[in-house]
Amino acid sequence: MKTIRYGFIGAGQIAQSSAEAVNRHPQSQVVAAQDLNADRLAELTKACSIPRAYASTDELLADPEVDAVYIAVPNKFHVPLTLAALAAGKHVILEKPFAMNYAEALTAAEAARRAGKVLMLGMNQRFGSNQQKMKTLVENGTLGEIYHAKAYWFRRAGIPKLGTWFGNREVAGGGCLYDIGVHLLDLCLYVLGRFDAVSVTGCTYTKFGNRGLGEGGWGKSERNPDTKFDVEDFATGLIRFGDGLSVSLDVTWACHTDEPNRMDVQLFGTEGGAHVMAGHLFQPDASSGEYQKTEIGEVPVRFPHGERFDNFTNHLLGTEDVCVTLDQALAVQRILDALAESSITGREVRL
Repeated sequence: MKTIRYGFIGAGQIAQSSAEAVNRHPQSQVVAAQDLNADRLAELTKACSIPRAYASTDELLADPEVDAVYIAVPNKFHVPLTLAALAAGKHVILEKPFAMNYAEALTAAEAARRAGKVLMLGMNQRFGSNQQKMKTLVENGTLGEIYHAKAYWFRRAGIPKLGTWFGNREVAGGGCLYDIGVHLLDLCLYVLGRFDAVSVTGCTYTKFGNRGLGEGGWGKSERNPDTKFDVEDFATGLIRFGDGLSVSLDVTWACHTDEPNRMDVQLFGTEGGAHVMAGHLFQPDASSGEYQKTEIGEVPVRFPHGERFDNFTNHLLGTEDVCVTLDQALAVQRILDALAESSITGREVRL
């Protein structure tokens, strides 16, 4: 029985749960890992029984027993390492965001196509049970024509570890928009089945992190007192489509709000509404006419395993279509860039 053998580049906070997910699949295993921080690397390899640890990416990519590479490093290095992995003949599953900008992302996508290798963004929010069920209901027309969707993730104090690369534009490319906004935007467009936006208007704000406020503590990266926080900690935008569909996006790492953490995608249709992640439907009862809020029931889903690494592994084994296509990932990156551009120029950006 064939096994897909993974090499991990990056031993940060997301790496252990990712390695555990890979190792749960009966036909995949993490066989090697690399990180510039020896302590983080040792912790990961011990916790997940990874047999080989490398000090450099060149060593890992030269390992003939590595079939696929998972890249989870600061955003600035996503595309350079993806290009190196593809050149070494490896398939790649990449942490979000795709790249620092659309041009970079396009370079990686084109390289994957030329190399004949699989490159997938690991958009984990797509695979939740309610998210998968709601996509089926949308495709079946249960909500009628969906004319507006609202995607949001509000954190009261959720800035990743202050004084690290997360808050530095040169390394991260952006703040909450590229870190968590990408999740909700991607999920919303996926459930809708719409990646064909025509225009974007956005505003971003930096109000907490630059004052040393709003930290949530995520991340294992080392603090550096000289690291400047110069990314947004609040972002909002409106995305329009050619047929009149609109999507609003609101994301924040830090803000004054009643709940410490609130996230979902809300759908507004002609025959009903929904909270995607919560799994709630809002419709009048067909017989009584009374308005009802119901829990989503048993609905056929495309990926019942609910796991991005299972999808990637199964695709490499030839048993499953890839969930996150390159065209979809490029469309999301383009919208993120347009939201940031609109905030700077104060104008709508046409796509």
